[in-house]
Amino acid sequence: MTIRRREFITLLASAAATWPLAARAQQALPVIGFVAGSSPEMAGDRPAAFRRGLGQSGFVEGQNVTVEYHWLDGRYDQLPSLMADLVRRRVAIIATPGGDILALAAKAATATIPIVFGVAEDPVKLGLVASLNRPGGNATGVNFFFSELLAKRLGLLHALLPQAVRIAVLVNPANPSTAETTIREVAEAAPGLGLEARFLKASTSSGIDAAFAALAHEPADALFLGNDGFFGSRRLQFAIMAARQGIPTVTTDREPVAAGALMGYGTDIADTYRLVGVSAGQILKGAKPAELPVVQSTKFEFSINLITAKALGVTVPPSLLAVADVVIE
Repeated sequence: MTIRRREFITLLASAAATWPLAARAQQALPVIGFVAGSSPEMAGDRPAAFRRGLGQSGFVEGQNVTVEYHWLDGRYDQLPSLMADLVRRRVAIIATPGGDILALAAKAATATIPIVFGVAEDPVKLGLVASLNRPGGNATGVNFFFSELLAKRLGLLHALLPQAVRIAVLVNPANPSTAETTIREVAEAAPGLGLEARFLKASTSSGIDAAFAALAHEPADALFLGNDGFFGSRRLQFAIMAARQGIPTVTTDREPVAAGALMGYGTDIADTYRLVGVSAGQILKGAKPAELPVVQSTKFEFSINLITAKALGVTVPPSLLAVADVVIE
């Protein structure tokens, strides 16, 4: 009996030694819980940009790190349960590159698991960090200057559509921090440009349809979209509805412009994802979020769709074309 037991133990040890190295390595890989507000179909090059950032810090998905992708597609009500699950499973890092509401949900769920965010608002004012240089807690990441760029976007709208007076501003009430900032900043900046702002809300596809129905009854000279991951994932819906009603649409980044919006101005969001990946990799290598400074975006994009402009009968001033980073024609 003793001999058989020894043989069995030897057999187990021999089997373990012959397990594929990749399979054993996979079991030990740190896990990053990647949470985005948009859909995977509309994510574009952003996940790849995140992986590039990880690569810059020495990490390759599937080799020495695992990335779990969670796409909310605007279903922000699922955030508490999702974050609770990530915390329960003790992932190595929670990465929220796409907005304030995601970072705030992660921060509410854990004070210990490192969080790497991408936020539009000042992360100090949001309560995510104590200061930009020394965050002091379990969170750090990237700030992409949403408030500061909003007035600039309004100014570009006015330069492109100087005859426009009435603008409809669409926000997502399910993303309250960004929606409130958009309403406040537009209300402050619009009068100085001779613009009258009307605020509409939508948090679902049917809500977007309802907003366009309201515009059909009370037309506006332009539609100004608030910054929101769900809106980004519905860019084709916006393009179709805006074309149908002949309303110029102004947005935050180039993907909706490529889909048919007239103009976009804002942070290069793909680069924000890359920077979040870089910081996540640094933490995996041993850096502490409390001591890893918040990075501030320095890459911005101004996009114009000349095909849409022609369809709307809009003449784009040469001065704007000269400074555009992306021109679709």
